[in-house]
Amino acid sequence: MHNTAFAEQGLNVAYAACAVAPEAVGDAVAGLRALGFAGANVTIPHKEAVIPHLDALTERARAIGAVNTLFWDEDGRLAGDNTDAPGFRAPLEGHAEHLRGGDLLIFGAGGAARAASYALLTGFAPARLTLAARTPEKAEALAADLAPFDETDTLSVVPFGEAGPAVRSARLLVNATPLGMHPETDATPWPHLEDFSEDQIAYDLVYAPPRTRLLREAEARGATPIGGLDMLVGQAAASYRRWTGRPMPTEAVRQALRERLDA
Repeated sequence: MHNTAFAEQGLNVAYAACAVAPEAVGDAVAGLRALGFAGANVTIPHKEAVIPHLDALTERARAIGAVNTLFWDEDGRLAGDNTDAPGFRAPLEGHAEHLRGGDLLIFGAGGAARAASYALLTGFAPARLTLAARTPEKAEALAADLAPFDETDTLSVVPFGEAGPAVRSARLLVNATPLGMHPETDATPWPHLEDFSEDQIAYDLVYAPPRTRLLREAEARGATPIGGLDMLVGQAAASYRRWTGRPMPTEAVRQALRERLDA
């Protein structure tokens, strides 16, 4: 995405993926500083671990407690932002009336779930926001961290195995776990098809494949599907602006993604 955008706008910048072991996160950030990188993205499992190695955080990143974008701020500090939240919210804006004040549910309790929870609490005023997690203790910690944004005490936590009633009542189901991601495409956070309905929106943050098992099965029961590519482009565009000060040419980026995924 970013290399397509750089080329489209004639910028002398390149984007590369680098695998970093958990114990080497600090060294990686030091390397970015030493080599004068323009910025970076941070993916799971490093979105929280990177924070102690930065000079500053945006208000949004501080609230979420996770970082996906590193950039140099106007004071010359290496700062962290979380562009997952606006990227997540973008494809839901057209459904705001249906979602606002309703019951919403997120599968997961990691960095993506943090961004999604923050976006839903601050943008859609849910009557209830349920976190369904394989590790409820992690979800409880997430809920505690976001308590300042939960003025009406809407956040609750359930283990995956006990999430049935919350799934059935939810207007929005969000998969913020890696379940269903290539190559484990048969996986899904919720295999009980009978719990999906036409009043629901199923939003899978997994983008490879574009149509996950969760989306296919929910749509077969009448739910509205939203794939992870929309969030992927949205968060990338916000990162791109941090690094370049320019809007990302998103149509060119979407075309490049379609060509890559069709190949």
